[in-house]
Amino acid sequence: MIENNQTNSKRGGARKNAGRKAGAATVKTREIANKAMDEGISPLEYILSVMRSVEAEPRERLAAANMAAPYVHPRLSSVEMNASVTNHEAALDALK
Repeated sequence: MIENNQTNSKRGGARKNAGRKAGAATVKTREIANKAMDEGISPLEYILSVMRSVEAEPRERLAAANMAAPYVHPRLSSVEMNASVTNHEAALDALK
């Protein structure tokens, strides 16, 4: 029986806790980010500069805005609201 992407010989395939952790930067990604920071500009700052550039094409500016948005404006989370609605007369009765 093949289970969890394992073959009959139990070799290869996915293994629990194997591989790079989600969100971990690769060596090359880290090198690029470090070089950008050493030069005094972060990747986000560069994206924002493209977005604000009057020389850039509108399509490029829109793409830069879409890339920067998650870092500047985080998504709103939904919240549960418990509220009771009363009419004017009920509110006046509660004050008595």
